[in-house]
Amino acid sequence: MIGSKENTFHLKKAIDCVDQEEMYNELKKVNIPPMKICITGRGRVAGGAIEILERLSIRKVNIEEYLNESFNEHVYVRLAVTDYNRRKDEKEGVINEFFQNPEPYESNFEKFSKVTDFYIACHYWDSRAPFIFTKKDLAADNFNIRYISDISCDIDGPVASTIRPSTIKNPFYGMDKKTGKEVAFENIDSLAVMAVDNLPCELPIDASNDFGEQLLNYAIPALFNDDADQILERATIAENGKLTKRFSYLENYVAGE
Repeated sequence: MIGSKENTFHLKKAIDCVDQEEMYNELKKVNIPPMKICITGRGRVAGGAIEILERLSIRKVNIEEYLNESFNEHVYVRLAVTDYNRRKDEKEGVINEFFQNPEPYESNFEKFSKVTDFYIACHYWDSRAPFIFTKKDLAADNFNIRYISDISCDIDGPVASTIRPSTIKNPFYGMDKKTGKEVAFENIDSLAVMAVDNLPCELPIDASNDFGEQLLNYAIPALFNDDADQILERATIAENGKLTKRFSYLENYVAGE
């Protein structure tokens, strides 16, 4: 995205690479100025983003360093939900409490958006939770972010710049931060946005091979050992027309809410 925006380098799309190894070789072309990169999310999606950053030898720093220090190199910080949300009553936030009931919380992502150049959104978001940043936040003079890769891709959701999904064919679009409207990606003053909602589909060979190996090593044996390790039970999303307990958090989504 940065290379395309600045017209400084161009990478082959992941979908056009034979496999992950070729994609990693493409990363050798990356040439960007020092910047601060912020990642939200503690799961596998964020882990995949961090794998790419580490391939680029980008150093991880802690929150205090990220917020208060300047660097002459690329650095990144990884945030949990209680790092960018705070309780409205100013009590200490607790992650498990937030997951169960996020309504007593509000976003304090502003302290990160003031110092961040590139934001990568990899979190899971519940509609009851506060927006990470709003269009009003986007329009503020202290909103420093210039590039946003929203892998979570919740339309009109917690990342206000994600006004529509982009596609693997046309992955980027621009946004005017003051108006919140889409503009040409090439516009020098526009916020650069990537919001491909089916991004994992870009490496079909590796994905198919890995999926096949998981089936052979775990799923198929579970069919013949009475599911001794509860592989099938944990993978079952719905049974007898209802969501299983493990996936009950999807009830609002199923109901169209």
